[in-house]
Amino acid sequence: MSNNSSGLGNWDELPWENGNPCPPSVGGATLLIVAYSTVIAVGLVGNSCLVFIISRQKEMRNVTNILIANLSCSDILMCVVCLPVTVIYTLMDRWILGEALCKVTPFVQCMSVTVSVFSLVLIALERHQLIIHPTGWMPVAGHSYLAVAVTWMVACFISLPFLSFNILTDAPFRNLSIPFNPFSDHLICMELWPSERNRLAYTTSLLLFQYCLPLLLILLCYLRIFLRLRRRKDMVEQASDARQRKARSAQRINAMLVTIVVAFALCWLPLNVFNTLFDWYHEALPACQHDVIFSACHLTAMASTCVNPVVYGFLNSNFQKELKAMLKRCRCCWGVPESYESFPLSTVGTDVTKVSATHRDSLKGETGARI
Repeated sequence: MSNNSSGLGNWDELPWENGNPCPPSVGGATLLIVAYSTVIAVGLVGNSCLVFIISRQKEMRNVTNILIANLSCSDILMCVVCLPVTVIYTLMDRWILGEALCKVTPFVQCMSVTVSVFSLVLIALERHQLIIHPTGWMPVAGHSYLAVAVTWMVACFISLPFLSFNILTDAPFRNLSIPFNPFSDHLICMELWPSERNRLAYTTSLLLFQYCLPLLLILLCYLRIFLRLRRRKDMVEQASDARQRKARSAQRINAMLVTIVVAFALCWLPLNVFNTLFDWYHEALPACQHDVIFSACHLTAMASTCVNPVVYGFLNSNFQKELKAMLKRCRCCWGVPESYESFPLSTVGTDVTKVSATHRDSLKGETGARI
């Protein structure tokens, strides 16, 4: 799920025009900059607000919210490090950012994606345990912090090969079949493995352990959750109003989390297909359209950084209320601070108004409407 292509194709076979192979259009470059800038802005602002609101109040620090915040942190890292570098490299068709970023950028991207998909797996497992075995062992916040630490360590270990095998080289610019070579001092950042077999083994393993197997496990978890909730439907219809509200809340939470997983899978599918095709049959990729196809696939994958705040936050009425309350308190810092409820982020459609401190304390004991 990482970019293992140099983006330059086979240089000896490219059509040359005024010393430049497949010159990019101004309109295409402008569209690329606008699209990536939009993704960066939405990803940074949305995920930062989500992490801030979750971390600001203790009652929001439950298992799933902590994992959601961890997912947002990995997306923020992607927006800060990987997206700007990708835009610069794609537009310039050469590397100008130094050897350190050449090694760090793919390492961070691989690590961030690994953390994201592992966080989604942990969320699915926690929901599965909560609904399938409601009277069994339940993870607490301390367990989620430990899981987050282990996730980052495992992701770091999986991504280490990029630090070793990404290099700066001028190999594609050597011995070009043109009268005058204006690219003699140009460099690109690319992977140089001990053997092609090693590279294919690693990239195929990434595809399996970063995408296919985690999503299969998530699918099985939510499928079992769906079947269990379906069996409970008749019982819930005859239950009290409180239990009905709790069941509806659980269904909304699960639907929201499934939407995040589906969006993540769809966003990363084109880039996975592109990288697999590049690894096993790169001749199928047209030379001059290589960068265009890669940019479209990569941009779609990077749009996954916006999924979390949009689905979990900005489509959640309580998140909007909490954000508005936070902004209002900032503006009213010179007056007497008002008392606002800590809105349960997971309750998608609950209408909650300002309440007294006593009522707010009583709400802390209700866990049915929270993740």
